[in-house]
Amino acid sequence: MEAERVKRIKQLQQEKDAVILAHYYVDGDVQQIADYVGDSFYLSKVATQVPQQNIVFAGVTFMGESAKILNPEKNVILVDADADCPMAHMVTVERIRAVREQYADLAVVCYVNSTAEIKAVSDVCVTSSNAVRVVKNIPKKHIFFVPDNNLGRYVAAQVPEKEFIFHDGYCHVHKSILAEELKAAKKAYPGAPVLTHPECTEDVVELSDFVGSTSEIIDYATESACAEFLICTETGVLYELQQKNPDKKFYPVGESQICPNMKKITADRLVQALETLAPVVELSEQMIRDAAEPLKRMLALAK
Repeated sequence: MEAERVKRIKQLQQEKDAVILAHYYVDGDVQQIADYVGDSFYLSKVATQVPQQNIVFAGVTFMGESAKILNPEKNVILVDADADCPMAHMVTVERIRAVREQYADLAVVCYVNSTAEIKAVSDVCVTSSNAVRVVKNIPKKHIFFVPDNNLGRYVAAQVPEKEFIFHDGYCHVHKSILAEELKAAKKAYPGAPVLTHPECTEDVVELSDFVGSTSEIIDYATESACAEFLICTETGVLYELQQKNPDKKFYPVGESQICPNMKKITADRLVQALETLAPVVELSEQMIRDAAEPLKRMLALAK
């Protein structure tokens, strides 16, 4: 990012008492200028610890909502209100209520990639980095995992003592990474470990050397002695991977590992959000109270 724009952003942050949180999948320029960069679990914790009154969130809508739920007294500003996550809308309140009626011993486990409305009717939230740990600590036997089918199945394989009811939601970016593409990439780069996000399909997970959240993928690659890696997640992560590992090479597997919503979040939009302190995340007090409980349970059970 050019020096003048960096200077302008820093000046605005001082004037507006604003902190910038950015997800690994957004544009590299935005990651470069952000105060904190991470996956959704890390950012959900950071949001509760920063002193600034204004949290400017470079991420999709559900991430801004989570920050607001955990910090109701602060202003949470989305860099782009149109940057949404399709998977977050792939389950309904009615579907959750219907499944609750079928099982007496049920916990609704809600992936953090969901709307505030869905969090509010769930028992506990999880992220890709803590889902296995949290589910193991839930006393109930039956787990209704929403909305992501692939992450749910990955967690179920790690926690065989629970009985899972799966939903049919998915991340279109991770679902687009195909096993056939991965097989071809493994032939092209023999010996390169395959690092995969658990939102990928089961056949891709089975072909992988390591499966973990975005931050866990970064940590694995950084600690590994290998020089080349195949990456099965959104390509925004390549920025941080190369920052931490300038001498290593990282190859995406397919041609569609790009989230168009995350790419709406640009440096220009960031400047505009800081100048106007808008758009602001707005949730009712009741929604904040209801949705806060499963997020707080997540933070407690993930310890």
